[in-house]
Amino acid sequence: MGTLTEITSLERETAFKNEALKVIYQRRAIRKYKDISIDKNSIEKIIDAGRMAPSAMNRQPWKFYILTNKEEIKVFSKEISKAVLKGVAHGIAKSGLKGILKLGKEILHFPHATDFFKLEDPVFHGAPVVIFITSPKDNEWAVLDVGMCSQNIMLAAKSMGIDSCPVGVGKFVEHTKIYSMLNIPNTEQVQLSIILGHGDENPVPNERNKNNVIFL
Repeated sequence: MGTLTEITSLERETAFKNEALKVIYQRRAIRKYKDISIDKNSIEKIIDAGRMAPSAMNRQPWKFYILTNKEEIKVFSKEISKAVLKGVAHGIAKSGLKGILKLGKEILHFPHATDFFKLEDPVFHGAPVVIFITSPKDNEWAVLDVGMCSQNIMLAAKSMGIDSCPVGVGKFVEHTKIYSMLNIPNTEQVQLSIILGHGDENPVPNERNKNNVIFL
């Protein structure tokens, strides 16, 4: 039996003969983007793919709040970063500055936690499109529905040559002083944010664990 790397390579070669599987295997979480905008028509097509996701009782609980203005995205990024760090500091105040920076580094995926304060766009990584996905607060299944919707969005984007990354800390936008600018009703909550753009990096895929299937 071959090694995990050999098996994965063979599977990828086979998968690339199928367009849907090819997109699944090629999608990466991209955190560096070129300064290239995405037209509204392309964004609409990507959102339409998200709308095609299944949902509990076909409630389709998702709503999409989209930022495309470069300067506005930077402002939201800075404010969210402040909210994230404030939350981290509050949660681990007893561990001191070192602990705060360590956790902040892990949450935000930065190679050096102190660089966080220097980055122009520490949350959305220079992406030209930011999508905040919300759902009703009283829908207990919505988080699963939004997850499936989000995957559709990212796979559709990749099929169109557009990269993406799910940004979980986008939820912290609810704790910023500019949250009202999104015009999100009080009956909704932000479940996730997704960034879209033309990637300026090509990260190597991580190997997947093959020992997590149990046939009954």
